[in-house]
Amino acid sequence: MKNNKINNINIKTAKAVNKNVRSSTRKLSPILKSIVGKKVDEAIRDLSFSEKRISRDIKKTISSALANAENNYQYDIDKLFVHEAYCGKQIMMKRFRARAKGRAAPILKPYSNITIILSERNQELK
Repeated sequence: MKNNKINNINIKTAKAVNKNVRSSTRKLSPILKSIVGKKVDEAIRDLSFSEKRISRDIKKTISSALANAENNYQYDIDKLFVHEAYCGKQIMMKRFRARAKGRAAPILKPYSNITIILSERNQELK
């Protein structure tokens, strides 16, 4: 359990990390920025109706963080919201495509990490 004291207010957090997600950080960042600050059920609902392929993996990561908060720390799941959501670069899978005159062109297939941090909103913060 991680408790931070900021301005004499306890902030309880729960975290989930999804490693080796098959997408670039450039495609992940706008989706992650759109869910920061939302309640967990709103974020999951928005990701369910998103047309982006990668939103399924983000939804799984949020569900994992929610399960961590509920089972490991006994937080109230109705008060949880997405405190932070960010992605980082992982490995780059390298492939080659045959081109004219015996040449080859590189194809880079990036992987990413997704980190979701949920926090419990206190009544005095509203």
